[in-house]
Amino acid sequence: MNSERHPLEPFLPENARLLMLGSFPPKRIRWSMEFFYPNLQNDMWRIVGYLATGDKMHFLEPGGRRFDRERIEAFCRERGIALYDTAVEVIRLKDNASDASLQVVREVDLETLLARIPACRAVVTTGQKATDTLRAITGCGEPAVGECVPMPFAGRDLTLWRMPSSSRAFPRPVEWKGGGGVLPQSVLRERDSLTLGRKEPAGQTKKIGCRLCTAFKKGLSLLYKLYNILF
Repeated sequence: MNSERHPLEPFLPENARLLMLGSFPPKRIRWSMEFFYPNLQNDMWRIVGYLATGDKMHFLEPGGRRFDRERIEAFCRERGIALYDTAVEVIRLKDNASDASLQVVREVDLETLLARIPACRAVVTTGQKATDTLRAITGCGEPAVGECVPMPFAGRDLTLWRMPSSSRAFPRPVEWKGGGGVLPQSVLRERDSLTLGRKEPAGQTKKIGCRLCTAFKKGLSLLYKLYNILF
């Protein structure tokens, strides 16, 4: 199998305080823009739009068929958000966009990357593959989803945060991924309909309700926590 090199240059605003690291871009056929998280089936920019403006469609062009690269770049520059990936060369074991199908050939040169954003003190990984690859580079511990661990690296005291996957393969509403458990009434009503509106067999309603409420109470969204830092 042939390897594939990263098609994008790192996005590194001079004022970056936060570095977001994914795994590797999907195949270009799935892109809706020439930037990070370009796949319309990935909710990253919907999550960020929801957090920043309350509108998950904020970073989509009219019609919702493409992401608005100019608006996204301007927002990231203003907020000091840098973006790149943990792998710069991979082999795709299957013809899909799944992280599980990626074999990392060459990892990012993290020390060189960080040298270009001296104000950065926090790193966030977006998914399990990115987290595993970054840990292989730095030797740091593994944070739970929505939590953080210290990540001293290259003479800098960094914090590694881990967010839920923004992929649609992780089946949670945008509001849940971006809301830290604080959901709008429309989503809460949907939740309640699952637990209160149905006549499930004895014990079944309780199981559904417990799973949902546990997730909501944990507030697993890392971006909600970072909202308090960046916004």
